[in-house]
Amino acid sequence: MMVTDYNCEYLGLSRLCLMESAGKSLAEEVGKIAVYTFAKPIKVVIFTGSGGNGGDGFVAARYLLNRGYDVDIYMLKDNIRSEDAKTNLEILKNMKPRLSRLNIFNLKTLDDINNCEVVSDETSDFIIVDCLLGTGIDGNLQTNIKRAIEVINESNGLKISVDVPSGMNPLTGVVDDLAVIPDYTISFHKIKTGVRNADEEAVGGIITADIGIPFEAEYFVNYGDFLRLKNRDSDSHKGNNGRLLIVGGSANYSGAPAIAGMAAIGAGADLVHVAAPEKAAEAIKATSPDLIVNSLEGDELSLEHGEEIIRLSENVDAILIGPGAGISDSTSKLFNLLVAKIKKPIVLDADALKQVELSLIRNREDIILTPHIFEFKSFFKVKNDLKLDIDSYDFKKVDENITEIQFITNQIKGTVIVKGKYDLILSENNFKINKSGNSGMTVGGTGDALSGIVVSLSAQGLNAFDAASLAVFINGLAGDRAFDEKGNGFSATDLVSFVGNVIKDGLC
Repeated sequence: MMVTDYNCEYLGLSRLCLMESAGKSLAEEVGKIAVYTFAKPIKVVIFTGSGGNGGDGFVAARYLLNRGYDVDIYMLKDNIRSEDAKTNLEILKNMKPRLSRLNIFNLKTLDDINNCEVVSDETSDFIIVDCLLGTGIDGNLQTNIKRAIEVINESNGLKISVDVPSGMNPLTGVVDDLAVIPDYTISFHKIKTGVRNADEEAVGGIITADIGIPFEAEYFVNYGDFLRLKNRDSDSHKGNNGRLLIVGGSANYSGAPAIAGMAAIGAGADLVHVAAPEKAAEAIKATSPDLIVNSLEGDELSLEHGEEIIRLSENVDAILIGPGAGISDSTSKLFNLLVAKIKKPIVLDADALKQVELSLIRNREDIILTPHIFEFKSFFKVKNDLKLDIDSYDFKKVDENITEIQFITNQIKGTVIVKGKYDLILSENNFKINKSGNSGMTVGGTGDALSGIVVSLSAQGLNAFDAASLAVFINGLAGDRAFDEKGNGFSATDLVSFVGNVIKDGLC
């Protein structure tokens, strides 16, 4: 949900607007439940934490007050992290002199929690709205949060959780410590995976509330997708943050694996190994001392290199096959052997796409293909004049184009990046669209940079679909930076130089 929220901002829909919509929807659903359950006016008690979930509660309070409800807000945190939540709390504080039936209590200590009205109220004629944690749980519960959850569960009031019952893992539905046991769970936009997986007794009745998030916020890759990157452990050491192997290069082509390798380092991989034929290996070594280059005998990659490459693959997290490799019977046999034998995430690019048999990767979810439309048609043996043409306001045209391509990619379980003006990333029934990048990226080598970023993110633990989606966005942003500096006269090396800064800015 956080990814989608952030991506809404880049469509022009602010998170503050989303919070307003969420709070209003929450109030409407609480009102419906109240009318259905009670035959008289009742009080609504909202427990809030420090995040956006609490902000939804602050907004809901305003709408519930306007509907004539008494509202008590129990704040367990006064150091609100969410700026949007702070804004909505400030609105409530500015409502002075108080003309509406609103009370705000700061429950700073366990005594404050133990002495709140909910503890002593033996009636059941009130509603408790759980806005404590939502999707923000991380590790064990703090003592005051845990006690508040106990108070909520022990009370006689009707209980409603927002998005996810506080204390429940939003992705798995697992409760490691303690969670609110609600009568209803109101999920915004879509039911969270954990809520769907959990037993009914743990979530109550499930209600989905529309808050105006457009489909495009889910299907366009944007800055919110940087949230998928894992935080780097401050105690990690060399190799903990991604080790990868690039298999490519030939007598005439050494630049492609070098560009891919440098892009992989820029995207955060710790160790980048390159396995290349002798002549290419010497050139790659001269390109950068940061690459660990393994020289293979001969002028081209061949089947006789299979055993050594498989051995190298045992010490890495992901493999890129194809950049600059050239096409020959022996290279083809090698690539098909590697795909059959290596059971780690594999990215197939460039010449690998022309030589690997589809049947060997059909059932592998950890394979990523990076073709442009002509390579795509060749790999999947498409005979018609299929084009990638989704730069349009015409829904029918866009839908038909994506559906046709998706029908083809469903032959495999892996992920396919179809490169174009707008890139299309597909994995079975999932797809994303990337709009970053510019026409200057027709220069040679930008596709090699992309494949390097993809394998780097795969080596750092992202699944195939997320790695592919974020990689095309990063590659396009780096190209945009290069264009801003040099216009259409930038090189793939120029693009690669911006990859690290693009990711740094995206994580801010």
